[in-house]
Amino acid sequence: MISNPNIISACKLIVILISLQSIIPVFAITQNSEEHNHEIHCSRERSRTAYKIIEEYLIPFVEQENYELSHKCKLHPGNDMFRDQEEHKIHMDVNEWRCGYCKKSFRAEKFLDQHFDNRHYNLLNVSHNCLADLCGALHCDHVANSVVPKTKCNPAAAARNRHLCESLADSCFPVHQGPSASRLHELFLRQFCDAHTCSGNIKPFLRGGRKHTNIFYLSISILILILLPVFYVIVFLMQREMRKGTQVLRRISKPSLKKKPS
Repeated sequence: MISNPNIISACKLIVILISLQSIIPVFAITQNSEEHNHEIHCSRERSRTAYKIIEEYLIPFVEQENYELSHKCKLHPGNDMFRDQEEHKIHMDVNEWRCGYCKKSFRAEKFLDQHFDNRHYNLLNVSHNCLADLCGALHCDHVANSVVPKTKCNPAAAARNRHLCESLADSCFPVHQGPSASRLHELFLRQFCDAHTCSGNIKPFLRGGRKHTNIFYLSISILILILLPVFYVIVFLMQREMRKGTQVLRRISKPSLKKKPS
C-alpha cells in the first residue's frame, strides 16, 4: 500500500489531468454545436439590397400618398430581421466601420457583418421576415449587378417571380381599402411586376425613385454664387480705372490742340 504523501498527490494530479482531457473535447463539441445553431439561412447582403430597393423605389410613393403600410405587409421596413443591426452600423471613413453596440472598429463592412453574426446574434430579430426571400419580386439582381449578364430567360422563373410580386401588391395594398391603396397597388404592378417577363421590352422601376440632390451640381452652384459677385466687383474696378485713364489722357491732349498764333 502506498503511504508516501507526495506519491499520492502526484497520482491525484494525474487523475485530474486525465479527467480534464476527456472534458475539453466535449466542451469544444458543445461550443461548435452552439455556433452552428446560430447559423441562419437568410442572406444579409441580399436583404440589404431588398431594403434599399424598397426605400428607393416604393417608400417615396407611399409617403406621397400618406399611406401607412401594415406591419403584416412583408415590405414594411420594420419587418427586416437585420434592421436593428444595420442601424447600429457606423461608417466612420472609407476603410473604417464601427459597431454601434460595442464600438469595435473594422476595416470593411463584411467584417462588421461577421462580428454581428458572432458577437451580437442575440440582438437579431429572427421572428421577422427575411427580405432576401422577396428579391425575386424586387429585382435585386438587376440592382446588384451593374452589368446584367446575357442569360437565357427562364419563363417558369419569371412567372414565379411575377406571382410573388402580385401577391405582395395584393397583401400590402388591398384595393378595397380606398383610393390611396388602389393607386399604390397599380403603381406596384407597373413598378415591379410588369418587368417579370421574358419579352425583355419592359424594365423595372419605370416610375422612378427617390429624388437625390446631386452633390456635384450643388457644389458648382454654390461656387458660382460666391464667385459671381467677385467677378462683377473686378469688372467694375477695371472699368473705373479705364475711365480715370481716359480722363487723364484728355487733360494731357487739350494743350496740344490749341491754335498757334498767326
